[in-house]
Amino acid sequence: MTLPLEGVVVADLTQNVAGPFCTQILGDMGAAVIKVERPGRGDDARAWAPPFWGAESAAFMAMNRNKKSLALDVKREGGLEVLKRLVARAEVFVQSLRAGAVAELGLDFAAAAALNPRLVYCSVTAYGARGPLADRPGYDPLMQAYGGLMSVNGHPGQEPARVGTSIVDMGTGMWAALGIVAALRQRDATGRAVEVTAALFETALMWVSYHAMGYLGSGEVPQPQGSGTAMIAPYQAFPTADGYAMIAAGSDALYGRLARALGAPGLADDPRFADNPSRVRHRAALVEALAARTRELKTVELLERLRAAGVPSAPILTVDAVLEEPQTRASGMLVAAPHPRLPDYRSIGLPILWDGARPEVRRVPPRLGEHSADVLTWLGYTLDDIRALRAKGVIE
Repeated sequence: MTLPLEGVVVADLTQNVAGPFCTQILGDMGAAVIKVERPGRGDDARAWAPPFWGAESAAFMAMNRNKKSLALDVKREGGLEVLKRLVARAEVFVQSLRAGAVAELGLDFAAAAALNPRLVYCSVTAYGARGPLADRPGYDPLMQAYGGLMSVNGHPGQEPARVGTSIVDMGTGMWAALGIVAALRQRDATGRAVEVTAALFETALMWVSYHAMGYLGSGEVPQPQGSGTAMIAPYQAFPTADGYAMIAAGSDALYGRLARALGAPGLADDPRFADNPSRVRHRAALVEALAARTRELKTVELLERLRAAGVPSAPILTVDAVLEEPQTRASGMLVAAPHPRLPDYRSIGLPILWDGARPEVRRVPPRLGEHSADVLTWLGYTLDDIRALRAKGVIE
């Protein structure tokens, strides 16, 4: 399988989640990603554990396949020269340093473009390149709070709840990767360096876009809806005799099927529930009437009945259960690869197919500094140079 970014070299000066997720996407697409890390510690995510997988952080492993690791101290003599040589050779440079830090290294966009006039330069930032907060650091939960996500998450009247994954970080990584791919096309057309900026805060704003449009149009401040959504009913989790099931009757026709499948055709004819706006206005009465029926059935029985009627529905699975689902196995999303330390290594793959094939794991997540000598050799350093840099603590 020929991947679309084969031959593209990415210099990766990021850590934690957003930047590494971006560069993992590029690596999955075929790019040669060189991850630059601090000797001794590496990416902070290497210590984000438990849970561990073997001796390695599961969080780090989730964001760092298909990369080489260069352990490099840019503050020691000779270290910055290695980094600049790498940027000069790469086609893409991704950095997520604190505001001002990359300029202190002499590697802001203007300086990097002078080294490499065809470089695609991507900054993964907290608040973006402008505004009163541009110099502040940021993390996913802060952005879920500040960007409005936590205000619409969880259940009414309960304490604020964070979405249970790093949705802002990972979303920012996706936007950054998309921007880089577009910038490569632009660079190829113009021959000039291109600057891309992605921001956690701006991603959070995008994730509340339809909530924002609702407020701008109505003046009503969106509120948390539990498992549901403010604009559609019924569209939420319903109780069963032994748990819960998710039901998404997103049209009038589907609502009619749902009512009949539950043995309550009268609910389809009730004028309070005649169309979606009416059902939203009378949501409490609708949910009470439907829940009285769903509670009579076990989850499996309810889902079988709804699926036979063509009503969109799903069980609420735990992570262990979803990994064992036949659909998960058939999708090929759980990709395996030989691992020198973990014989049962598997990973969640890139959710994109090219010509029906999913990109493989070409490299498992690297040990810190695993490829330092290889990268420096590629950059033109001799074995004596590499020994000298290692002796001075510049590389590991």
